[in-house]
Amino acid sequence: EAGLRFAIREGGRTVGAGVVSEIEG
Repeated sequence: EAGLRFAIREGGRTVGAGVVSEIEG
């Protein structure tokens, strides 16, 4: 899905947050 909001959690903390334009993987 394009234009999704993402929040990366590592160790229970928020490492990064923003909007995804393109998802690879």
